[in-house]
Amino acid sequence: MGFLADTVKAAAHNLLPALESLFEQPASTDFGSFRELKELYDEIRDFVKQKGKNKSTTAAEQKLFDLRTQDEAGQDILEFPIPQVICEDENAWMRDEEFARQMLAGLNPMVIERLEVFPPKSKLNPGIYGTHTSALTASHIKGQLEGLTVEQALENKKLFTVDYYDIYIPSLNKINSEHKGPKSYASRTIFFYTKENILKPVAIELCLPPPPNTIEPGYKRVFVPPLSGNTKDWLWELAKAHVRTNHVNYHQLISHWLETHATVEPFIIATHRQLSAIHPLNPFLLPHFKNTMSINSQARKALISANGIIEKCFLPRNHSIETSAAIYKEYWHFDELSLPKDLLKRKMALPDATSKYQLKLIIEDYPYAHDGLEIWNTLREWVHDYIHIYYKDDATIKLDSELQTWWNEIRTVGHGDKKHDIGWIKLETRENLEDILTTIIWISSAHHAAVNFGQYAYAGYMPNSPTCAQRFIPDYDSVEHFQIVENPEKYFLSTLSTKVQATTVMTTVEILSTHSTEEEYLGERAIKCWTDNQEVIAAFDKFSSKVKDIEKLITNRNENPELKHRRGPANVPYTLLHPSSPPGVTGKGVPNSISI
Repeated sequence: MGFLADTVKAAAHNLLPALESLFEQPASTDFGSFRELKELYDEIRDFVKQKGKNKSTTAAEQKLFDLRTQDEAGQDILEFPIPQVICEDENAWMRDEEFARQMLAGLNPMVIERLEVFPPKSKLNPGIYGTHTSALTASHIKGQLEGLTVEQALENKKLFTVDYYDIYIPSLNKINSEHKGPKSYASRTIFFYTKENILKPVAIELCLPPPPNTIEPGYKRVFVPPLSGNTKDWLWELAKAHVRTNHVNYHQLISHWLETHATVEPFIIATHRQLSAIHPLNPFLLPHFKNTMSINSQARKALISANGIIEKCFLPRNHSIETSAAIYKEYWHFDELSLPKDLLKRKMALPDATSKYQLKLIIEDYPYAHDGLEIWNTLREWVHDYIHIYYKDDATIKLDSELQTWWNEIRTVGHGDKKHDIGWIKLETRENLEDILTTIIWISSAHHAAVNFGQYAYAGYMPNSPTCAQRFIPDYDSVEHFQIVENPEKYFLSTLSTKVQATTVMTTVEILSTHSTEEEYLGERAIKCWTDNQEVIAAFDKFSSKVKDIEKLITNRNENPELKHRRGPANVPYTLLHPSSPPGVTGKGVPNSISI
Protein backbone atom coordinates (compact mmCIF):
# COMPACT_ATOMS: atom_id res chain seq x y z
CA MET A 1 0.00 0.00 0.00
CA GLY A 2 2.96 2.32 0.56
CA PHE A 3 3.75 1.83 -3.13
CA LEU A 4 1.16 4.39 -4.18
CA ALA A 5 2.67 6.90 -1.77
CA ASP A 6 6.05 6.28 -3.41
CA THR A 7 4.39 6.75 -6.81
CA VAL A 8 3.17 10.20 -5.76
CA LYS A 9 6.75 11.12 -4.87
CA ALA A 10 8.19 9.64 -8.07
CA ALA A 11 5.63 11.39 -10.25
CA ALA A 12 6.19 14.74 -8.57
CA HIS A 13 9.98 14.63 -8.84
CA ASN A 14 10.42 12.89 -12.18
CA LEU A 15 7.38 12.42 -14.39
CA LEU A 16 5.72 15.80 -13.91
CA PRO A 17 8.82 17.86 -14.77
CA ALA A 18 9.11 15.81 -17.97
CA LEU A 19 5.46 16.51 -18.79
CA GLU A 20 5.98 20.21 -18.09
CA SER A 21 8.71 20.27 -20.71
CA LEU A 22 6.20 18.96 -23.23
CA PHE A 23 4.15 22.14 -22.87
CA GLU A 24 6.78 24.71 -21.99
CA GLN A 25 6.62 26.50 -25.34
CA PRO A 26 4.82 29.88 -25.01
CA ALA A 27 2.55 29.08 -27.96
CA SER A 28 1.29 26.02 -26.12
CA THR A 29 0.41 27.71 -22.84
CA ASP A 30 -3.39 27.58 -23.25
CA PHE A 31 -5.81 25.26 -24.97
CA GLY A 32 -7.32 26.60 -28.19
CA SER A 33 -10.44 24.43 -28.20
CA PHE A 34 -12.23 21.62 -26.40
CA ARG A 35 -11.13 19.27 -29.18
CA GLU A 36 -7.48 20.11 -28.48
CA LEU A 37 -8.08 19.47 -24.78
CA LYS A 38 -9.62 16.06 -25.44
CA GLU A 39 -6.65 15.08 -27.62
CA LEU A 40 -4.41 15.70 -24.60
CA TYR A 41 -5.14 12.24 -23.15
CA ASP A 42 -3.70 10.41 -26.15
CA GLU A 43 -0.81 12.87 -26.36
CA ILE A 44 0.28 12.34 -22.76
CA ARG A 45 -0.24 8.58 -22.92
CA ASP A 46 1.99 8.38 -25.98
CA PHE A 47 4.54 10.67 -24.36
CA VAL A 48 4.82 8.49 -21.25
CA LYS A 49 5.10 5.30 -23.27
CA GLN A 50 7.66 6.70 -25.71
CA LYS A 51 9.80 8.51 -23.17
CA GLY A 52 11.59 5.37 -22.10
CA LYS A 53 12.36 4.47 -25.72
CA ASN A 54 14.17 7.72 -26.35
CA LYS A 55 17.81 7.11 -27.21
CA SER A 56 18.88 9.77 -24.73
CA THR A 57 17.08 8.05 -21.87
CA THR A 58 19.54 6.57 -19.37
CA ALA A 59 19.02 3.23 -17.63
CA ALA A 60 18.28 5.07 -14.39
CA GLU A 61 15.67 7.24 -16.09
CA GLN A 62 14.12 4.16 -17.66
CA LYS A 63 13.84 2.55 -14.23
CA LEU A 64 12.17 5.65 -12.83
CA PHE A 65 9.63 5.70 -15.65
CA ASP A 66 8.85 2.04 -15.06
CA LEU A 67 8.42 2.73 -11.34
CA ARG A 68 6.00 5.58 -11.76
CA THR A 69 3.88 4.00 -14.45
CA GLN A 70 3.35 0.47 -13.12
CA ASP A 71 1.90 -0.98 -9.93
CA GLU A 72 3.09 -3.92 -7.82
CA ALA A 73 1.74 -6.41 -10.36
CA GLY A 74 3.38 -4.66 -13.32
CA GLN A 75 0.11 -3.13 -14.56
CA ASP A 76 0.01 0.44 -15.83
CA ILE A 77 -0.96 3.02 -13.18
CA LEU A 78 -1.07 6.01 -15.50
CA GLU A 79 -3.34 5.15 -18.41
CA PHE A 80 -4.98 8.59 -18.91
CA PRO A 81 -8.42 7.26 -19.92
CA ILE A 82 -11.18 9.69 -20.90
CA PRO A 83 -12.66 10.85 -17.56
CA GLN A 84 -16.16 9.62 -16.75
CA VAL A 85 -17.70 13.09 -16.79
CA ILE A 86 -17.18 13.36 -20.58
CA CYS A 87 -17.28 9.67 -21.54
CA GLU A 88 -20.89 9.48 -22.67
CA ASP A 89 -21.53 13.10 -23.65
CA GLU A 90 -18.55 15.43 -23.90
CA ASN A 91 -20.77 18.51 -23.51
CA ALA A 92 -22.98 17.35 -20.63
CA TRP A 93 -20.65 18.81 -17.97
CA MET A 94 -21.61 22.32 -19.16
CA ARG A 95 -25.35 21.86 -18.58
CA ASP A 96 -26.77 23.72 -15.61
CA GLU A 97 -28.38 20.57 -14.22
CA GLU A 98 -25.01 18.77 -14.19
CA PHE A 99 -23.31 21.78 -12.61
CA ALA A 100 -25.90 21.67 -9.81
CA ARG A 101 -25.93 17.87 -9.50
CA GLN A 102 -22.22 17.83 -8.74
CA MET A 103 -22.92 19.94 -5.65
CA LEU A 104 -24.92 16.96 -4.34
CA ALA A 105 -23.04 14.05 -5.90
CA GLY A 106 -19.69 15.27 -7.21
CA LEU A 107 -16.24 15.71 -5.71
CA ASN A 108 -17.28 18.10 -2.96
CA PRO A 109 -20.90 17.48 -1.85
CA MET A 110 -20.20 18.81 1.65
CA VAL A 111 -20.65 22.56 1.13
CA ILE A 112 -24.15 23.12 -0.23
CA GLU A 113 -26.59 24.43 2.38
CA ARG A 114 -30.23 25.39 2.52
CA LEU A 115 -30.99 29.12 2.44
CA GLU A 116 -33.11 30.56 5.23
CA VAL A 117 -32.43 34.23 4.41
CA PHE A 118 -32.20 35.87 0.99
CA PRO A 119 -29.90 37.38 -0.05
CA PRO A 120 -27.15 35.52 1.86
CA LYS A 121 -25.38 37.47 4.59
CA SER A 122 -21.70 37.55 5.49
CA LYS A 123 -20.32 37.13 9.00
CA LEU A 124 -17.05 38.92 8.19
CA ASN A 125 -16.07 42.13 10.00
CA PRO A 126 -17.11 45.01 7.68
CA GLY A 127 -14.53 47.25 9.36
CA ILE A 128 -11.82 45.00 7.92
CA TYR A 129 -13.31 43.63 4.72
CA GLY A 130 -15.74 46.36 3.67
CA THR A 131 -19.50 46.32 3.32
CA HIS A 132 -20.95 42.90 2.66
CA THR A 133 -24.35 43.84 1.27
CA SER A 134 -25.04 41.36 -1.49
CA ALA A 135 -25.84 42.53 -5.00
CA LEU A 136 -28.35 39.67 -5.32
CA THR A 137 -31.99 40.77 -5.38
CA ALA A 138 -35.34 39.03 -5.73
CA SER A 139 -35.59 40.36 -9.30
CA HIS A 140 -32.61 38.20 -10.31
CA ILE A 141 -34.32 34.93 -9.45
CA LYS A 142 -38.09 35.43 -9.13
CA GLY A 143 -38.79 34.44 -12.74
CA GLN A 144 -37.08 31.07 -12.19
CA LEU A 145 -39.02 29.88 -9.13
CA GLU A 146 -41.97 28.20 -10.86
CA GLY A 147 -44.37 30.96 -9.84
CA LEU A 148 -43.24 31.19 -6.22
CA THR A 149 -42.08 34.37 -4.57
CA VAL A 150 -38.66 34.32 -2.95
CA GLU A 151 -40.33 34.23 0.47
CA GLN A 152 -42.48 31.24 -0.57
CA ALA A 153 -39.45 29.42 -1.99
CA LEU A 154 -37.60 29.93 1.30
CA GLU A 155 -40.61 28.79 3.32
CA ASN A 156 -40.99 25.67 1.14
CA LYS A 157 -37.28 24.87 1.60
CA LYS A 158 -36.52 25.12 -2.10
CA LEU A 159 -33.61 27.58 -2.14
CA PHE A 160 -30.02 26.45 -1.56
CA THR A 161 -26.60 28.02 -1.81
CA VAL A 162 -22.92 27.25 -2.21
CA ASP A 163 -21.43 30.34 -0.62
CA TYR A 164 -17.67 30.96 -0.70
CA TYR A 165 -17.82 34.67 0.13
CA ASP A 166 -16.53 34.46 3.71
CA ILE A 167 -14.02 31.77 2.76
CA TYR A 168 -12.20 33.64 -0.01
CA ILE A 169 -12.73 37.38 0.59
CA PRO A 170 -10.09 37.62 3.39
CA SER A 171 -7.31 36.28 1.13
CA LEU A 172 -8.31 37.40 -2.38
CA ASN A 173 -6.25 40.60 -2.43
CA LYS A 174 -3.12 38.57 -1.66
CA ILE A 175 -4.01 35.86 -4.17
CA ASN A 176 -4.90 38.21 -7.01
CA SER A 177 -1.91 40.50 -6.48
CA GLU A 178 0.60 37.80 -7.42
CA HIS A 179 2.53 38.76 -10.59
CA LYS A 180 1.16 36.73 -13.49
CA GLY A 181 -0.86 34.90 -10.87
CA PRO A 182 -4.49 33.84 -10.65
CA LYS A 183 -7.43 36.17 -11.06
CA SER A 184 -10.40 34.95 -9.11
CA TYR A 185 -13.49 35.94 -7.15
CA ALA A 186 -15.39 34.87 -4.06
CA SER A 187 -18.59 33.33 -5.34
CA ARG A 188 -22.14 32.90 -4.13
CA THR A 189 -24.39 30.55 -6.10
CA ILE A 190 -28.14 30.25 -5.59
CA PHE A 191 -29.95 27.01 -6.50
CA PHE A 192 -33.65 26.18 -6.79
CA TYR A 193 -35.17 22.71 -6.28
CA THR A 194 -37.81 22.25 -8.97
CA LYS A 195 -41.13 20.37 -9.08
CA GLU A 196 -39.31 17.71 -11.11
CA ASN A 197 -36.97 17.18 -8.13
CA ILE A 198 -33.98 18.61 -9.97
CA LEU A 199 -31.58 21.16 -8.52
CA LYS A 200 -30.83 24.09 -10.86
CA PRO A 201 -28.65 27.21 -10.54
CA VAL A 202 -30.61 30.46 -10.77
CA ALA A 203 -27.97 33.11 -9.99
CA ILE A 204 -24.26 33.57 -9.37
CA GLU A 205 -22.69 36.52 -7.58
CA LEU A 206 -18.96 37.08 -8.04
CA CYS A 207 -17.25 39.39 -5.55
CA LEU A 208 -13.91 41.06 -4.89
CA PRO A 209 -12.85 42.80 -1.67
CA PRO A 210 -12.03 46.52 -1.62
CA PRO A 211 -8.47 47.31 -2.69
CA PRO A 212 -6.05 47.34 0.29
CA ASN A 213 -5.88 50.51 2.38
CA THR A 214 -8.85 52.16 0.67
CA ILE A 215 -12.43 53.00 1.55
CA GLU A 216 -13.68 51.97 -1.87
CA PRO A 217 -16.48 49.39 -1.99
CA GLY A 218 -15.78 45.88 -3.12
CA TYR A 219 -16.75 44.57 -6.55
CA LYS A 220 -20.00 42.60 -6.91
CA ARG A 221 -21.55 41.34 -10.14
CA VAL A 222 -24.55 39.05 -10.64
CA PHE A 223 -25.03 36.58 -13.48
CA VAL A 224 -28.21 34.64 -14.31
CA PRO A 225 -28.75 31.76 -16.76
CA PRO A 226 -30.07 32.49 -20.26
CA LEU A 227 -33.86 32.50 -20.54
CA SER A 228 -33.80 29.80 -23.18
CA GLY A 229 -32.15 26.49 -22.38
CA ASN A 230 -31.00 26.27 -26.00
CA THR A 231 -29.07 29.54 -25.81
CA LYS A 232 -25.39 29.60 -24.86
CA ASP A 233 -24.42 32.62 -22.74
CA TRP A 234 -20.64 32.51 -22.41
CA LEU A 235 -20.58 35.08 -19.59
CA TRP A 236 -22.82 32.71 -17.60
CA GLU A 237 -20.47 29.84 -18.47
CA LEU A 238 -17.50 31.91 -17.30
CA ALA A 239 -19.32 32.68 -14.03
CA LYS A 240 -19.91 28.95 -13.48
CA ALA A 241 -16.22 28.31 -14.23
CA HIS A 242 -15.21 30.71 -11.46
CA VAL A 243 -17.59 28.95 -9.07
CA ARG A 244 -16.03 25.63 -10.06
CA THR A 245 -12.58 27.07 -9.31
CA ASN A 246 -13.69 28.14 -5.83
CA HIS A 247 -15.31 24.74 -5.35
CA VAL A 248 -12.40 22.52 -6.39
CA ASN A 249 -9.89 24.53 -4.36
CA TYR A 250 -12.07 24.26 -1.26
CA HIS A 251 -12.44 20.57 -2.02
CA GLN A 252 -8.71 19.90 -2.16
CA LEU A 253 -7.52 22.15 0.66
CA ILE A 254 -10.41 21.77 3.12
CA SER A 255 -12.83 18.89 2.45
CA HIS A 256 -9.94 16.63 1.44
CA TRP A 257 -6.61 17.63 3.01
CA LEU A 258 -7.75 19.42 6.19
CA GLU A 259 -10.83 17.40 7.14
CA THR A 260 -9.36 13.95 6.48
CA HIS A 261 -5.55 13.69 6.13
CA ALA A 262 -4.65 16.45 8.60
CA THR A 263 -7.48 15.85 11.06
CA VAL A 264 -6.77 12.13 11.53
CA GLU A 265 -3.01 12.39 12.04
CA PRO A 266 -3.16 13.40 15.75
CA PHE A 267 -5.53 10.49 16.39
CA ILE A 268 -2.99 8.08 14.92
CA ILE A 269 -0.11 9.48 16.96
CA ALA A 270 -2.08 9.45 20.21
CA THR A 271 -3.27 5.89 19.60
CA HIS A 272 0.30 4.64 19.22
CA ARG A 273 1.51 6.69 22.19
CA GLN A 274 -1.30 6.16 24.70
CA LEU A 275 -3.14 2.91 23.94
CA SER A 276 -1.22 -0.25 24.77
CA ALA A 277 -1.24 -3.22 22.38
CA ILE A 278 -3.71 -5.04 24.64
CA HIS A 279 -6.12 -2.11 24.98
CA PRO A 280 -9.39 -3.04 23.22
CA LEU A 281 -9.39 0.13 21.09
CA ASN A 282 -5.93 -0.54 19.68
CA PRO A 283 -6.80 -3.42 17.31
CA PHE A 284 -10.19 -1.82 16.71
CA LEU A 285 -8.73 1.46 15.37
CA LEU A 286 -5.45 0.45 13.71
CA PRO A 287 -6.98 -0.72 10.38
CA HIS A 288 -8.43 2.77 10.00
CA PHE A 289 -4.98 4.35 10.35
CA LYS A 290 -3.11 2.07 7.93
CA ASN A 291 -0.55 3.91 5.74
CA THR A 292 -2.00 7.35 6.51
CA MET A 293 1.24 8.67 7.98
CA SER A 294 3.11 7.45 4.91
CA ILE A 295 0.85 9.16 2.40
CA ASN A 296 0.78 12.33 4.52
CA SER A 297 4.56 12.36 4.54
CA GLN A 298 4.69 12.13 0.75
CA ALA A 299 1.98 14.79 0.45
CA ARG A 300 4.13 17.18 2.48
CA LYS A 301 7.10 16.48 0.21
CA ALA A 302 5.38 16.63 -3.17
CA LEU A 303 1.84 18.02 -3.00
CA ILE A 304 1.59 20.73 -0.33
CA SER A 305 5.29 21.60 -0.10
CA ALA A 306 6.74 24.95 -1.11
CA ASN A 307 6.62 25.12 -4.91
CA GLY A 308 4.87 21.74 -4.90
CA ILE A 309 1.94 20.66 -7.04
CA ILE A 310 -0.68 22.56 -5.02
CA GLU A 311 1.28 25.83 -5.05
CA LYS A 312 1.95 25.55 -8.79
CA CYS A 313 -1.52 24.60 -9.90
CA PHE A 314 -4.15 25.73 -7.39
CA LEU A 315 -5.76 29.11 -6.88
CA PRO A 316 -4.19 30.23 -3.57
CA ARG A 317 -0.69 29.28 -4.83
CA ASN A 318 1.82 29.87 -2.01
CA HIS A 319 -1.05 30.89 0.30
CA SER A 320 -2.63 27.43 0.07
CA ILE A 321 -1.65 26.00 3.45
CA GLU A 322 -2.12 29.41 5.03
CA THR A 323 -5.70 29.33 3.70
CA SER A 324 -6.25 25.81 5.02
CA ALA A 325 -4.91 26.82 8.44
CA ALA A 326 -7.19 29.89 8.54
CA ILE A 327 -10.26 27.74 7.80
CA TYR A 328 -9.16 25.29 10.51
CA LYS A 329 -8.88 28.09 13.03
CA GLU A 330 -12.20 29.70 12.17
CA TYR A 331 -14.53 26.87 11.19
CA TRP A 332 -13.19 23.43 12.22
CA HIS A 333 -15.15 21.65 14.96
CA PHE A 334 -14.65 17.96 15.65
CA ASP A 335 -18.30 17.13 16.35
CA GLU A 336 -19.42 18.71 13.05
CA LEU A 337 -17.32 16.19 11.13
CA SER A 338 -19.95 13.58 11.95
CA LEU A 339 -22.32 13.23 9.00
CA PRO A 340 -25.59 13.84 10.91
CA LYS A 341 -24.23 16.95 12.64
CA ASP A 342 -22.84 18.25 9.36
CA LEU A 343 -26.18 17.83 7.56
CA LEU A 344 -28.05 19.54 10.38
CA LYS A 345 -25.54 22.40 10.49
CA ARG A 346 -25.99 22.99 6.76
CA LYS A 347 -29.77 22.73 7.19
CA MET A 348 -29.83 19.96 4.59
CA ALA A 349 -31.70 17.81 7.12
CA LEU A 350 -34.07 18.18 10.05
CA PRO A 351 -34.31 16.04 13.21
CA ASP A 352 -36.89 13.27 12.80
CA ALA A 353 -37.24 10.65 15.53
CA THR A 354 -39.42 8.49 13.25
CA SER A 355 -36.71 8.03 10.62
CA LYS A 356 -34.15 5.22 10.76
CA TYR A 357 -31.51 7.94 10.40
CA GLN A 358 -33.10 10.04 13.19
CA LEU A 359 -33.24 12.88 10.68
CA LYS A 360 -34.98 13.70 7.42
CA LEU A 361 -33.17 14.95 4.33
CA ILE A 362 -34.57 18.12 2.79
CA ILE A 363 -33.58 16.81 -0.65
CA GLU A 364 -34.23 13.07 -0.51
CA ASP A 365 -32.27 12.56 -3.73
CA TYR A 366 -28.99 13.77 -2.20
CA PRO A 367 -26.71 10.85 -3.14
CA TYR A 368 -23.77 11.65 -0.85
CA ALA A 369 -26.02 12.12 2.17
CA HIS A 370 -28.41 9.27 1.34
CA ASP A 371 -25.65 6.68 0.88
CA GLY A 372 -23.55 8.23 3.60
CA LEU A 373 -26.26 7.86 6.22
CA GLU A 374 -26.50 4.15 5.42
CA ILE A 375 -22.77 3.79 6.08
CA TRP A 376 -22.85 6.08 9.13
CA ASN A 377 -25.66 4.11 10.80
CA THR A 378 -23.96 0.80 10.05
CA LEU A 379 -20.66 2.08 11.46
CA ARG A 380 -22.43 3.41 14.54
CA GLU A 381 -24.09 0.04 15.18
CA TRP A 382 -20.74 -1.78 14.83
CA VAL A 383 -19.06 0.69 17.20
CA HIS A 384 -21.94 0.31 19.68
CA ASP A 385 -21.69 -3.47 19.64
CA TYR A 386 -17.92 -3.40 20.13
CA ILE A 387 -17.94 -0.84 22.93
CA HIS A 388 -20.66 -2.66 24.86
CA ILE A 389 -18.61 -5.86 24.81
CA TYR A 390 -15.67 -4.23 26.60
CA TYR A 391 -17.33 -1.46 28.61
CA LYS A 392 -20.24 -2.69 30.71
CA ASP A 393 -21.33 0.73 31.99
CA ASP A 394 -20.44 4.42 31.84
CA ALA A 395 -18.27 4.22 34.93
CA THR A 396 -15.77 2.00 33.13
CA ILE A 397 -15.25 4.76 30.57
CA LYS A 398 -14.22 7.27 33.24
CA LEU A 399 -12.00 4.72 34.99
CA ASP A 400 -10.03 3.75 31.85
CA SER A 401 -6.88 5.84 32.35
CA GLU A 402 -5.38 4.91 28.96
CA LEU A 403 -8.57 5.96 27.19
CA GLN A 404 -8.80 9.26 29.05
CA THR A 405 -5.13 10.06 28.45
CA TRP A 406 -5.60 9.21 24.76
CA TRP A 407 -8.50 11.61 24.38
CA ASN A 408 -6.74 14.33 26.36
CA GLU A 409 -3.64 14.15 24.14
CA ILE A 410 -5.74 14.36 20.97
CA ARG A 411 -7.51 17.49 22.18
CA THR A 412 -4.76 19.35 24.01
CA VAL A 413 -1.66 18.33 22.05
CA GLY A 414 -2.62 16.91 18.67
CA HIS A 415 -5.21 19.62 18.09
CA GLY A 416 -3.73 21.97 20.65
CA ASP A 417 -4.73 25.12 18.78
CA LYS A 418 -8.36 24.04 19.19
CA LYS A 419 -8.17 22.57 22.71
CA HIS A 420 -10.81 24.99 24.04
CA ASP A 421 -13.13 24.51 21.07
CA ILE A 422 -16.81 23.85 21.80
CA GLY A 423 -16.84 20.94 19.35
CA TRP A 424 -14.99 18.47 21.55
CA ILE A 425 -17.12 15.68 23.00
CA LYS A 426 -16.74 14.95 26.71
CA LEU A 427 -15.54 11.37 27.17
CA GLU A 428 -17.77 10.43 30.10
CA THR A 429 -20.21 7.82 28.74
CA ARG A 430 -20.31 4.89 26.35
CA GLU A 431 -22.54 6.94 24.07
CA ASN A 432 -19.94 9.72 23.98
CA LEU A 433 -17.24 7.20 23.07
CA GLU A 434 -19.48 5.82 20.31
CA ASP A 435 -19.87 9.36 18.90
CA ILE A 436 -16.09 9.88 18.94
CA LEU A 437 -15.14 6.53 17.40
CA THR A 438 -17.83 6.61 14.71
CA THR A 439 -16.67 10.07 13.68
CA ILE A 440 -13.01 8.98 13.52
CA ILE A 441 -13.83 5.93 11.41
CA TRP A 442 -16.21 7.94 9.18
CA ILE A 443 -13.50 10.53 8.46
CA SER A 444 -10.88 7.86 7.74
CA SER A 445 -13.10 5.79 5.49
CA ALA A 446 -16.28 7.17 3.92
CA HIS A 447 -15.56 10.91 4.12
CA HIS A 448 -12.16 10.42 2.53
CA ALA A 449 -13.51 8.05 -0.12
CA ALA A 450 -16.22 10.54 -1.08
CA VAL A 451 -13.69 13.31 -1.78
CA ASN A 452 -10.80 11.24 -3.13
CA PHE A 453 -11.69 8.39 -5.47
CA GLY A 454 -13.80 10.46 -7.86
CA GLN A 455 -11.02 12.94 -8.51
CA TYR A 456 -10.07 11.58 -11.91
CA ALA A 457 -13.70 11.12 -12.95
CA TYR A 458 -14.49 14.80 -12.34
CA ALA A 459 -11.18 16.71 -12.08
CA GLY A 460 -9.37 14.69 -14.74
CA TYR A 461 -11.21 16.90 -17.23
CA MET A 462 -9.91 20.36 -16.41
CA PRO A 463 -12.87 22.59 -17.45
CA ASN A 464 -15.18 20.66 -15.13
CA SER A 465 -12.90 21.31 -12.13
CA PRO A 466 -10.40 24.06 -13.00
CA THR A 467 -7.91 24.56 -10.20
CA CYS A 468 -6.94 28.04 -11.30
CA ALA A 469 -8.37 31.09 -13.10
CA GLN A 470 -6.21 33.43 -15.15
CA ARG A 471 -8.67 36.20 -16.05
CA PHE A 472 -11.53 38.18 -14.60
CA ILE A 473 -14.78 38.24 -16.54
CA PRO A 474 -14.77 41.15 -19.00
CA ASP A 475 -17.30 43.96 -19.05
CA TYR A 476 -19.75 44.31 -21.90
CA ASP A 477 -18.36 46.12 -24.96
CA SER A 478 -14.77 45.67 -23.80
CA VAL A 479 -12.06 44.38 -26.12
CA GLU A 480 -12.05 41.07 -24.27
CA HIS A 481 -15.81 40.75 -24.62
CA PHE A 482 -15.43 40.98 -28.39
CA GLN A 483 -12.80 38.23 -28.16
CA ILE A 484 -15.40 36.02 -26.49
CA VAL A 485 -17.85 36.65 -29.31
CA GLU A 486 -15.18 35.94 -31.93
CA ASN A 487 -13.91 32.65 -30.43
CA PRO A 488 -15.78 31.69 -27.24
CA GLU A 489 -14.11 28.30 -26.70
CA LYS A 490 -10.62 29.72 -26.95
CA TYR A 491 -11.40 32.62 -24.63
CA PHE A 492 -13.19 30.36 -22.13
CA LEU A 493 -10.23 27.98 -21.93
CA SER A 494 -7.72 30.82 -21.70
CA THR A 495 -9.51 31.90 -18.52
CA LEU A 496 -8.81 28.58 -16.79
CA SER A 497 -5.80 26.41 -15.94
CA THR A 498 -2.87 26.34 -18.36
CA LYS A 499 -1.77 23.21 -20.20
CA VAL A 500 1.00 22.58 -17.69
CA GLN A 501 -1.38 23.02 -14.74
CA ALA A 502 -4.07 20.84 -16.32
CA THR A 503 -1.59 18.09 -17.18
CA THR A 504 -0.01 18.16 -13.73
CA VAL A 505 -3.37 17.97 -11.97
CA MET A 506 -4.66 15.29 -14.33
CA THR A 507 -1.61 13.09 -13.68
CA THR A 508 -1.77 13.65 -9.93
CA VAL A 509 -5.47 12.93 -9.54
CA GLU A 510 -5.19 9.74 -11.57
CA ILE A 511 -2.64 8.45 -9.06
CA LEU A 512 -4.72 9.65 -6.10
CA SER A 513 -7.85 7.99 -7.52
CA THR A 514 -6.15 4.61 -7.85
CA HIS A 515 -6.90 1.65 -5.57
CA SER A 516 -3.98 -0.61 -4.79
CA THR A 517 -4.19 -4.38 -5.24
CA GLU A 518 -3.61 -4.55 -1.46
CA GLU A 519 -6.55 -2.30 -0.54
CA GLU A 520 -8.57 -3.22 2.54
CA TYR A 521 -12.19 -2.06 2.34
CA LEU A 522 -14.87 -1.31 4.90
CA GLY A 523 -16.11 -4.56 6.42
CA GLU A 524 -12.82 -6.33 5.68
CA ARG A 525 -9.83 -7.21 7.86
CA ALA A 526 -6.54 -8.19 6.26
CA ILE A 527 -5.47 -9.97 9.47
CA LYS A 528 -8.12 -12.60 10.06
CA CYS A 529 -6.95 -13.46 13.59
CA TRP A 530 -7.07 -9.89 14.89
CA THR A 531 -9.23 -11.06 17.82
CA ASP A 532 -10.21 -14.34 19.44
CA ASN A 533 -13.24 -12.83 21.20
CA GLN A 534 -16.24 -14.69 19.77
CA GLU A 535 -18.65 -11.85 20.62
CA VAL A 536 -16.49 -9.44 18.65
CA ILE A 537 -16.20 -11.84 15.72
CA ALA A 538 -20.00 -12.22 15.60
CA ALA A 539 -20.48 -8.44 15.75
CA PHE A 540 -17.94 -7.88 12.98
CA ASP A 541 -19.54 -10.53 10.77
CA LYS A 542 -22.87 -8.74 11.23
CA PHE A 543 -21.21 -5.44 10.29
CA SER A 544 -19.60 -6.97 7.18
CA SER A 545 -22.91 -8.41 6.07
CA LYS A 546 -24.62 -5.03 6.41
CA VAL A 547 -21.86 -3.38 4.37
CA LYS A 548 -22.57 -5.84 1.55
CA ASP A 549 -26.27 -4.97 1.79
CA ILE A 550 -25.36 -1.28 1.35
CA GLU A 551 -23.56 -2.15 -1.89
CA LYS A 552 -26.72 -3.73 -3.29
CA LEU A 553 -28.78 -0.76 -2.11
CA ILE A 554 -26.48 1.74 -3.85
CA THR A 555 -26.54 -0.28 -7.06
CA ASN A 556 -30.36 -0.30 -7.02
CA ARG A 557 -30.53 3.43 -6.33
CA ASN A 558 -28.30 4.17 -9.29
CA GLU A 559 -30.68 2.22 -11.54
CA ASN A 560 -33.75 4.13 -10.36
CA PRO A 561 -34.65 6.71 -13.06
CA GLU A 562 -36.71 8.75 -10.58
CA LEU A 563 -33.52 9.60 -8.65
CA LYS A 564 -32.28 12.17 -11.15
CA HIS A 565 -29.22 13.25 -9.17
CA ARG A 566 -27.79 9.71 -9.14
CA ARG A 567 -26.49 10.03 -12.72
CA GLY A 568 -27.43 13.41 -14.19
CA PRO A 569 -26.85 14.61 -17.76
CA ALA A 570 -23.28 13.21 -17.77
CA ASN A 571 -24.64 9.78 -16.76
CA VAL A 572 -22.00 9.22 -14.07
CA PRO A 573 -23.54 6.95 -11.41
CA TYR A 574 -22.89 7.92 -7.81
CA THR A 575 -20.66 5.08 -6.62
CA LEU A 576 -18.16 6.95 -4.45
CA LEU A 577 -19.64 5.39 -1.30
CA HIS A 578 -20.03 1.91 -2.82
CA PRO A 579 -17.91 0.06 -0.23
CA SER A 580 -15.87 -2.37 -2.36
CA SER A 581 -13.92 -1.96 -5.58
CA PRO A 582 -11.48 -3.81 -7.82
CA PRO A 583 -7.96 -2.31 -8.11
CA GLY A 584 -7.35 0.71 -10.30
CA VAL A 585 -9.28 3.89 -11.09
CA THR A 586 -12.89 2.86 -10.55
CA GLY A 587 -14.75 5.80 -9.01
CA LYS A 588 -15.92 3.62 -6.14
CA GLY A 589 -14.65 1.82 -3.04
CA VAL A 590 -14.44 2.84 0.63
CA PRO A 591 -11.10 1.73 2.12
CA ASN A 592 -10.76 1.42 5.89
CA SER A 593 -8.10 4.12 5.97
CA ILE A 594 -6.66 7.17 4.24
CA SER A 595 -4.00 5.28 2.32
CA ILE A 596 -3.66 7.53 -0.76
